[in-house]
Amino acid sequence: MLNIPTREGERPETTNTNPHEQLTQTPSAECHQLFKDKLFHFDEVSRRPSIISVPGAEALWLNEDQACNCASGFMIGREFAHIHPAYDGSLHVALSEGDFKTVVDSQWGEQHPLAGKGPIPDTIALVYAPRNIEEMDTVLKIVDASLMNAKAASGVAS
Repeated sequence: MLNIPTREGERPETTNTNPHEQLTQTPSAECHQLFKDKLFHFDEVSRRPSIISVPGAEALWLNEDQACNCASGFMIGREFAHIHPAYDGSLHVALSEGDFKTVVDSQWGEQHPLAGKGPIPDTIALVYAPRNIEEMDTVLKIVDASLMNAKAASGVAS
């Protein structure tokens, strides 16, 4: 189960439709790039253009050599998370029910407005962009939880 601190301050403003984006408290271009440098470090993951998000969004994709039933734990195909371009900086992640609740309750994110409608699972969260190094560590824990959820949904031992 995900164990993260409560996010300090007010929640940022976001859109309530597609594209689901963060409008306030966005990171500087330098902060965004530093976070992306840290984000794409998982051994089992490839960095690809997102196939479900806005142009410029980059996906975390469970590698082809990992087992995948791709029925749950993902947004589309093997894409379990993606980060939006620097003007936004937030991420969408597929989480387990417990981790999704933790992220929302600790004010690190919110449910995607289309979650539970059509092919988008109920537990897709928009995770707010990290504002500093400490927040990057917390958001990386959330992304790691999303990876563990994708692997669990695929029947891969973590």
